[in-house]
Amino acid sequence: MGKIVLVTGAARQLGGRFVRRIQRDPGVDRVIAVDAVAPGHQLGDADFVLADIRQSAIARVLAEHSVDTVVHLDVSAKASGAGGRTSVKETNVIGTMQLLGACQKSPSVQRLVVKSSTNVYGSAPRDPAVFTETTTPKSLPSGGFAKDAVEVEGYVRGFARRRPDVAVCVLRFANILGPEPDSPLADYLALPVLPTVLGYDPRLQFVHEDDVVDVLEIAAREPRRGTLNSGTFNIAGDGVLLLSQCSRRLGRPTVPVLLPAVTWVGSALRTIGMTDFSPEQIRLLTHGRVVSTVQMRETLGFRPRFSTAETFAEFVRSRGPGLLPPELVGRAVGRLAGTSRGGGPAVTTHPTHGAR
Repeated sequence: MGKIVLVTGAARQLGGRFVRRIQRDPGVDRVIAVDAVAPGHQLGDADFVLADIRQSAIARVLAEHSVDTVVHLDVSAKASGAGGRTSVKETNVIGTMQLLGACQKSPSVQRLVVKSSTNVYGSAPRDPAVFTETTTPKSLPSGGFAKDAVEVEGYVRGFARRRPDVAVCVLRFANILGPEPDSPLADYLALPVLPTVLGYDPRLQFVHEDDVVDVLEIAAREPRRGTLNSGTFNIAGDGVLLLSQCSRRLGRPTVPVLLPAVTWVGSALRTIGMTDFSPEQIRLLTHGRVVSTVQMRETLGFRPRFSTAETFAEFVRSRGPGLLPPELVGRAVGRLAGTSRGGGPAVTTHPTHGAR
C-alpha cells in the first residue's frame, strides 16, 4: 500500500499545484487536500476535505484516512479568503498548533513537511552578509508574517522533540515568484511606480514556483541515497538581484522616500488596497536578505532549475511592460553613472547594508 498524503492550504495556487504533482508519484496511494475554503482550481483525483485547521476536526481527518505524510502549506503572508491580518495570523499560528497536536496523537503519521520562510531571519542593519540555517538573527521579527513564521518553527521544533519517530523537514523559502505569484512582495513589484527607501539598494533572492513544487516533492518522499530530507533548509535560486536591477528589468520607475516617511507610504498603500506594505517588507526593502543554500544542495540534494535572475525574468514576462521600456531605464542609469565617472555632476552615494 502506498503513502497517504495530507496537504493543507490546497485552495491556494501553490497548494493546488503540489496536490496535482504528488498524485503522480507512484509511491503515493491517496492524497487528502484540506482547506477552509473551496479551491477555485482542479485537484485531480485528490479527496478534498473542507476543514479549518484551526479547529480540532483536523484530528479526525488524520485518523479517518490513516495519513502517514503531512505537508503543511497553509502558512502564508496573505489570506486565501475573507479576513485580514488577524485571520492570517490565526491560520498560521493557531492552525499550526492544532495540526501539530493532531499529528502528535496520530500513530500513523511518519513524516511532516512544513513550508516556512527566510523571513524568520528578519532584516536589520547589522545582519551578516549571508544567513545559514544556524545563524541567530540580530533582531528577531517583532510582528507580521515574519513573527508568525518564527512561532510556527518554534512549535514544529517542540513537536519534533515529542515525536522523534517522525521525520520533520522545514523548508525556509526565499521570496517566491513566477508567472502566478501570490505574495505581498509580488504585489509591491506589480505597482506602476515602486517606492524605495532613500539611500538603500537591498539585495534580494527569489525562488521559482516550479522549484518550490519540486523541492516539496523531494521533502515528502523517502530520502534518496546519499541525501537527508529531515531538518531545516534554506531554499533559494542562485545569485542575487539588487532592487534597482529589479525596477529596471520591470521598466518601473522608483520613487526614493526618506525612511521615516516610508511607514506613512505603506499605510496609504494598505488603505487603498494596492499592497500589504508591512513593516517587515519595509525592512526587507531597506536592508535586504541573502541566505546560504549549501545545505539545500549538499544534504537535501536539491538543485533549483531557475536562478534568482531567471525566476525574476519569468515574473517580468507575466507582468507585461511597465511604464518605461527596460532598455530606456537601463540607458538612463548608464548615462548617469558615466557622467558621474567623467567628472560631471557628482552623484552622491552612501554605503548601505543592502548593497555591500
